[in-house]
Amino acid sequence: MGDYSKALEFYEKSLKIKEKALPPNHPDLATSYNNIGQVYNNMGDNSKALEFYEKSLKIREKALPSNHPYLATSYNNIGLVYNNMGDYSKALEFYEKSLKIREKALPPNHPYLATSYNNIGEVYRNMGDYSKALEFYEKSLKIKEKALPPNHPDLAISYGDIGQVYNNMGNYSKALSFLEKALTIQQKTLPPSHPHIKETIRRINNVKKV
Repeated sequence: MGDYSKALEFYEKSLKIKEKALPPNHPDLATSYNNIGQVYNNMGDNSKALEFYEKSLKIREKALPSNHPYLATSYNNIGLVYNNMGDYSKALEFYEKSLKIREKALPPNHPYLATSYNNIGEVYRNMGDYSKALEFYEKSLKIKEKALPPNHPDLAISYGDIGQVYNNMGNYSKALSFLEKALTIQQKTLPPSHPHIKETIRRINNVKKV
């Protein structure tokens, strides 16, 4: 918590200086608001995070072209907060805005696209729409498998997410297969007592009980 309050103090001092020195719609102000929103998001303060992310977005929408990557970041950040708040239709709306820009602006195997697909998959999973969740998780995985080394921890996260969706859908053999892939990577890349390993083992045991 101490680190967050220090970061907040630093960003707020920086913002104060910028607010005096810059015109009200300057992109540097948007960056400051975004950074403060990020700290509040890390602290789990959703309403404060949303307030600052929206301030940042307001400036970026005025100051930047409509397909600028910074706008995609703003939409993604706001989607993240709505997802944390359980407002899934709003989360989806902002994630899709972000994805639209990224699909136009980035090469098809860019990691940011994988992040967008993954985020949208997560919302669909939270909404209980498992076939849609699977579709987006698989799109994300496809990019990660091309872009990352075979034992990268991000691949383990994707395999774990897909395993969970198959579990939710009642396809237990598929669930087991993906969860075991996740565990294999985690055991190679993480210390044995890491919470991710414990969680994956717990999930595997749950599937085996069914």
